[in-house]
Amino acid sequence: MTNNNTIIPTGLKTWFVIHFVADMLFAIPLIFFPEVIMPWFGWGAIDPVMPRLVGAALLGIGGESLFSRNASRDAFKSLLRLKIIWASGAILALGLGIVKGAPPAAWGFLAMFVGFLGIWVFYRIKLTDPV
Repeated sequence: MTNNNTIIPTGLKTWFVIHFVADMLFAIPLIFFPEVIMPWFGWGAIDPVMPRLVGAALLGIGGESLFSRNASRDAFKSLLRLKIIWASGAILALGLGIVKGAPPAAWGFLAMFVGFLGIWVFYRIKLTDPV
């Protein structure tokens, strides 16, 4: 018998895989080729350490998305909280960067994080235990 408290929506599992792919598409180039990839997005001379650090964060969060796609309900709730904090922090950082004159690509990254934040909040609410 299946308990409603153990069911993880298929859509959420799918979004975890999509999140893994999206993170890897950015993480790998940021870690290995920051001097090449950053100018494509409008950033000029850069210190390669910071893009590599962002790439490492994306690698960790995205990798855990893939590895945890079949995890327990409690694990999903915890990971969603992490993703909400990460996306919120990224939105704040990108917003501050845009105010200070970041390249137009920052708007695209901002939109991506806002979209993911909406998805994570939706599913976190959906997994909230009934009172």
